[in-house]
Parts: sequence; structure tokens; C-alpha cells
Amino acid sequence: MAAGEQSGIKPGAVALITGAATGIGLAIAERLAERKVQVICAGRRLDKLEAVAKKLGNGAIALKLDVTKPDDVKSLFDRLPPSHRQIDILVNNAGHDIGGRKRFDEGAIEDFAQTLETNITGLVRLSHAVIPPMLKRGSGDVVNLGSVAGWKVYPTGQIYAATKAFVRVFTEGLRLDYKDTDIRIIEILPGITRTEFAASRFRGDTAHGDAYYRKFPHVMDADDIARGVIYSLDQPRSVTIAQMLILPTRDV
Repeated sequence: MAAGEQSGIKPGAVALITGAATGIGLAIAERLAERKVQVICAGRRLDKLEAVAKKLGNGAIALKLDVTKPDDVKSLFDRLPPSHRQIDILVNNAGHDIGGRKRFDEGAIEDFAQTLETNITGLVRLSHAVIPPMLKRGSGDVVNLGSVAGWKVYPTGQIYAATKAFVRVFTEGLRLDYKDTDIRIIEILPGITRTEFAASRFRGDTAHGDAYYRKFPHVMDADDIARGVIYSLDQPRSVTIAQMLILPTRDV
């Protein structure tokens, strides 16, 4: 890093991470806490989030937040302590594919609707709440978790892949909107990563979820993705990692 250039991650900064109770969201929270960032661990399972925040320390707090509920997002800042209302980093990680991995006509329309509401509408709703204060301050980072599925569709993945294609296009649109500001818009696109995501897709069936990952010869873990997020955020403010595609080495 050249003399005078500052790292993008500053001790004491505040980061809001959705879906922070497990998986990639948890790994990102852990990595940011190591850098002395004050993490807001957001999600629907308050008990797990409180346990995570206690373990992280460094000013971490838990926040019950369902991005599909407008009132949850609308009241976001009012429900945060004053010390955490200036959100410097937003990590849009919440997402699911409950009921997925079925041929379209065999899937349940309500499952599809919930996936669309969380992965698309929820992400847009939260971004719309958090970005304006960043603009007023003149700085901020937005990290959207996409997926390789947004580039390469697979059989029985039509809805989930479509949501991640939306994330890709939406993120690009945000970047263009704010190209003349100091708001950095970053997209992380993970390949196959072992988390609780698969079990959630199969309605909490961990055995089914584990079997799903065993079908792949090479699988990453959540910290592989978290390190990519940290790398992106840690660049000088003059640099934006617009997209980072992360794949197992032998699957490149």
C-alpha cells in the first residue's frame, strides 16, 4: 500500500451483517471482529445471535431483523444503540433456498415466493435504508453476497439462480449509481461452500444437507469466503473490488 493510503477497514467502524448466526455471515462477523470492527449480528434467531455477539466481543451486538418485514427494517436505526447507528459496512448475506432443488412444476409456489422475498426484496429494502446515511457522511461499503449460480444456472435451481442473477445486476446498477461518490459497492460470488445452507434448503434435514455436499469433490468452507470479503474491504478507499468469484482451486 502506498504511503498515505489508508486501509478500508478501520478499528471502531460499525458493520451490519445479515444472516450472521451461522455460515458465511458468522465467518465474516468473526473476521471483522478480529479487526476491531463493531459488528451488528442481524438475523431472525435472536438467541443464536446473542451467543455470537457475546463470543465476538469488541462491541458486537445482536439485532433481531427479518429483512422480509418492512417494519423490522424501518425501525432498524431506532432499535440500535447510538454507538451503532453509523453503519460503515453493510453485508447483505441473508438468503435461502428453502424447498429448492426441485423441478419447477414440483416446487411449492409459497417456497418460491419466500425465496424471492428474502433474496431480492429483503436485500433491496435493507440497502435502501442503509445507503442514504452513508451518502450523507460521504463514505461506506456495501457487500452483496451473490453466487456462482447467478452466472451458471443448474437444473432444479431456477428460482435461487434467478435471485442471484438479480443480485449481480442490482449490484452493478448500484455501482453505476454511486460511481461518483466514495460509496464502494462490492459483490462476492462464492462457489460451493459447506454451511447450514443445504440443510436449511431441505427444511433442517442435516443428513440430507451433508449428503448434498458429499456429491462434490471439492468444497470450500465459510471462512474461505470471509477472507475474500476482508480482502475486498481492506483495499485503499481508492480501490473497489467490484466482483470477486471464489471457487475451489480444482474447479476453476
